[in-house]
Amino acid sequence: KIRYAFVHSQGITDVKIPYIGITDFTSAEQARNMLAVFSANRNGVTDRKLMVGVMMSYKTLNGLPTKWSSAFPSNDKVSGIFLRRSILFNTLHYADYDGINVIENLLRATSLAGSNLHALQLDMIWPEPDTIKEYRYHYPQFKVIIQVNKVALEQIENNPKLLTKKLRSYGCSIDYALLDKSMGRGLGMDEKVLRPFVQELAEHMPELGMTVAGGLGPNTIHLVENLARDYPQISIDAQGQLRPSGNALDPIDWDMAAEYLVKAIELLT
Repeated sequence: KIRYAFVHSQGITDVKIPYIGITDFTSAEQARNMLAVFSANRNGVTDRKLMVGVMMSYKTLNGLPTKWSSAFPSNDKVSGIFLRRSILFNTLHYADYDGINVIENLLRATSLAGSNLHALQLDMIWPEPDTIKEYRYHYPQFKVIIQVNKVALEQIENNPKLLTKKLRSYGCSIDYALLDKSMGRGLGMDEKVLRPFVQELAEHMPELGMTVAGGLGPNTIHLVENLARDYPQISIDAQGQLRPSGNALDPIDWDMAAEYLVKAIELLT
């Protein structure tokens, strides 16, 4: 497998290890069960990690009414979901598409995630680069994944070169870019639409880890097959299509998640 590295201003070499992601864990038991599936099927032949994704939003963090209150774990439960295992990539997904008190809330959200956290994903629309650089000043040990969603792409005219320019403004404060037009809604990704962005990042920002998402699940893992073949360093994440309804408000069907995980390992190794 290909690994990309770059040097932070502190002189530390940072390796972007590819991962297979599942988002919407709500308990440690779920994490243990998926860890068992991942361990049993990887057979030591993959350097990928299992991304354990836990959702939090501006509203759930601050105790405000939201339809996601029943779908996301409460603040006091978040840290207990993340297990201490070397093959896990424990990631807190923080959603705030309005950009409210960003640095204050990112710091508070991270403090609630506990000592086993590895990464923070920004489910936001182009947060200010200086804000993310300030976050990394406080938490340099964590990876940062920036979600490049449908709205974010529209704001750069769906132009791959403008995407590179925008991402470069964050400097070394981000580690992965997640290309995700679905935004957790289970909409199937279009490989032909994402390919120009993946190609642009691979050629001009090889130091940045790349992740793609959009309607991936046990019955749709083939959607990423061509990209994975041509860009073997790519990471993936799944959410909406891990339940029969495709609705992220419903609980994950963990049998579907296990099937997705087995098929993803087979495809990506």
